[in-house]
Amino acid sequence: MRLAGIDIGTLTCRLLIADLLPDGRLKAVHAERRILRLGEDVDRSKRLSVAAMERVVHCLKGWHEAVGEHRIDGCAVVATSAVRDAANRSEFLALVTRETGLTVDVISGDEEARRTMRGIRSGLPAGVTGVLGLDIGGGSTEFILDRPGRQPVVKSIDIGVVRLSERILHHDPPTAEEIQRAREWVRQETERAMADMPSRAGLTFVGTAGTITALAAMAQRLSSYEPARIHNYRLTLEIIVDLERQLLGRTKAARVGLPGLEKNREDVIAAGAVIIRTVMDALGEKECLVSDLGLREGVLLTLADRLAAGRTPFTTQL
Repeated sequence: MRLAGIDIGTLTCRLLIADLLPDGRLKAVHAERRILRLGEDVDRSKRLSVAAMERVVHCLKGWHEAVGEHRIDGCAVVATSAVRDAANRSEFLALVTRETGLTVDVISGDEEARRTMRGIRSGLPAGVTGVLGLDIGGGSTEFILDRPGRQPVVKSIDIGVVRLSERILHHDPPTAEEIQRAREWVRQETERAMADMPSRAGLTFVGTAGTITALAAMAQRLSSYEPARIHNYRLTLEIIVDLERQLLGRTKAARVGLPGLEKNREDVIAAGAVIIRTVMDALGEKECLVSDLGLREGVLLTLADRLAAGRTPFTTQL
C-alpha cells in the first residue's frame, strides 16, 4: 500500500509518500519539508495572514502534483496549532480545497499527540517500552506518556517556538530578562501539565520534530541533514545546555551557517533550545532519545487503518 501524507504545521509543512510494508513499517519513497511560517503573528492577531496562506497554498499545489506522480492508495492532509487557533481557519481551508483539491483535517492537540506517538513507536530501538514523548511545535508542545497495554496520557501546552519567540524573545539576541521570563513560562506550564501524570519511573524520554532533530544535527556538526545519524541519537542535557548558550549568545544573522542548523530555522532555534532545556530541567531528565519519526508517519499509519477498515479517509481527488 502506497500512501501520501501532508502535515501543515505552524512553522513547517511536511510531505511524506511511503509504502506500507507487510510488517507494518513505512518505507519512504519521497519526503520534503519546508519552513513556511503559516502561524506567523497568529498568537497576537488570532488570524492567518494572507501572505502566509498564499505561501502554504503555493507549496501544496506543487506537492499535489508530486503526489499525483505516484500510484497512491490514499492521501491525508492534517493541520495543527496555527490553523486550530485561527479565527479565519474556514477561509484557509476553503482556499486550500479550491486551489489544490486537497481536503484538510484540522486535528486537536490530543489527536496530534496520539498520531505523533504512533509515528515515534514505529521506529524505536529494541528494548524501549514505556515512553514519555515530547513534541515541540511552532505553536504548541505535546507530552505523551505511552506504556504498553495502557491508554496513552496526553498533555498539550500552548507554547511553541514561534509563539515563544513572538511573545517574549523580542530582542536579537534575547536579553537576560527575556530568557528568564521564557524559562519561567515554560517551567510553569510544564509543571501544570505534568502535575497529574502517572509515575514516569522506567520511561524513556523521547523527543521529536524540528527543534530536537536540529539540535541533534548541531551536536554532531552535520554538514547536511542525515536521518540515519539523527534518528535514535542520544542528546544529553549537558549538550543541550551548551547549544542553548551558543544560540542565545548569537544574533539571528550570526546563527546562519552553524553546522547542522537547518536554513530558515535561525530565528526560532533559540526558543526551541530554551523549551527543551527547561522541560528537561523541570522533569529531571538528563537525556533525550531523538526520533526522526513523528506526526507525518503517524498520519500515514492512521490513514492505513482507515483504509483497511473501509472508512473514507480525508483525501484528495488525484
